[in-house]
Amino acid sequence: MTSKLEQKEIPQANGAVVPGDCLAGPEPSDFLGSASPGVEVVVLESRANAKGVREEDALLENGSQSNESDDTSTERGPEPASPLKETSFSIGLQVLFPFLLAGFGTVAAGMVLDIVQHWDVFKYVTEVFILVPALLGLKGNLEMTLASRLSTAANIGQMDTPKELWKMITGNMALIQVQATVVGFLASIAAVVFGWIPDGHFSLAHAVLLCASSVATAFIASLVLGMIMIGVIIGSRKMGINPDNVATPIAASLGDLITLALLSGISWGLYKDKAYVNPLVCAFFISLLPIWVIIAKRNSATREVLYSGWEPVIIAMAISSVGGLILDRTVSDPNFAGMAVFTPVINGVGGNLVAVQASRISTYLHMSGVPGDSPGTAPRKCPSPCSTFFSSDVNSRSARVLFLLVVPGHLVFLYTIHSMQGGHTTLTLIFIVFYMTAALLQVLILLYIADWMVHWMWGRHLDPDNFSIPYLTALGDLIGTGLLALSFHVLWLIGDRDSDVGD
Repeated sequence: MTSKLEQKEIPQANGAVVPGDCLAGPEPSDFLGSASPGVEVVVLESRANAKGVREEDALLENGSQSNESDDTSTERGPEPASPLKETSFSIGLQVLFPFLLAGFGTVAAGMVLDIVQHWDVFKYVTEVFILVPALLGLKGNLEMTLASRLSTAANIGQMDTPKELWKMITGNMALIQVQATVVGFLASIAAVVFGWIPDGHFSLAHAVLLCASSVATAFIASLVLGMIMIGVIIGSRKMGINPDNVATPIAASLGDLITLALLSGISWGLYKDKAYVNPLVCAFFISLLPIWVIIAKRNSATREVLYSGWEPVIIAMAISSVGGLILDRTVSDPNFAGMAVFTPVINGVGGNLVAVQASRISTYLHMSGVPGDSPGTAPRKCPSPCSTFFSSDVNSRSARVLFLLVVPGHLVFLYTIHSMQGGHTTLTLIFIVFYMTAALLQVLILLYIADWMVHWMWGRHLDPDNFSIPYLTALGDLIGTGLLALSFHVLWLIGDRDSDVGD
């Protein structure tokens, strides 16, 4: 081309100017002509059609991208298939297997908790119970946030080249190690405080034990689960599966089991070991912090999260610790010992489902622009329940699919627990009714909050991938533990002796 075209910036719905190459002419083929340096394409704003697929999406899928910039964080490969084109059947089919896998992982975690609650460390250092929802929630906060962040990056083409992929892996792995160590330390402090407030008793030896157990568990679990998460997202992309549908449930499939097993084993070992070992363990993992901070700070993909991503995980840890206090006060009563096996299940299922929904909504918004931009539909400050669950929008469709998975999923998990003779509770009809009511109410509340929270954060220029999931999974822990404890108390009050609640 011998002359430059006149450039005129016309903002899209998301306010972005799309780079590309074009030739002047009325024909679409001319518009997508051969590349020429120094030319910018400005895509005119177009309205979304009935299926929510914008005209410029098709142009971006076929047009070439400018290679003038050396910043690899903005380079994108061919635009992937939009998740907006998914049907209810395809969503359910992709979510079902990882959902069941994650559910069986929470069942295994519940069986472990049912066994270890009788260990000496859980009997004499009961604050460890407070750590259970906090650390399981931390696993959910970090790994699910990592899964959501990487899923979005994969869907918008930021992991298509080896250089971009390696950049995302190193930065995110260092980031979650920093977050896991710091929040694990804070979780131990919260456990000490919440354990001290009701009884007014403080033990320095117990506090150091809790600190060492929490930090070591958080660090090792995040390392293992982060590597698994990266492999899942890369594999799902190569298989043509939307990572948003499978990454977050698989992040939790082994997460609860690994985290709880590590917490139980490490705390038991440190409880039996010499007292001077505990502060050495704390000092070792905390001394590694500067290394992870330097790596995460040097990576542009994680630098912002390193500075701004602390508020949600810390507040989420505090919320989960309140749920842990409820668990501690409930299972410490012999009348409600049977609650232990069901707590990781109801919390894990609720957290998994709402994490999938939050990740999907976040990806949908990222395809429209950057946080703060207005997508095809303006961010809703207070959506109605009807628009959340019964509209024709693809996110409403996925909410219905996820909600419909609750009852059949929990029936499978309850039957598995019963078959393995877990817990101290017989599955009677009234018990199943109360349990299912608590589970359905928990997921219903979480899906509605997710619809509001993700759009609200987007409108406030916050990336929902980094901020929404910690709050949602922590609320899932608190709501699930609270509703389950209430159900057990009501069953005990009405005298459901057939279910053997409290035996």
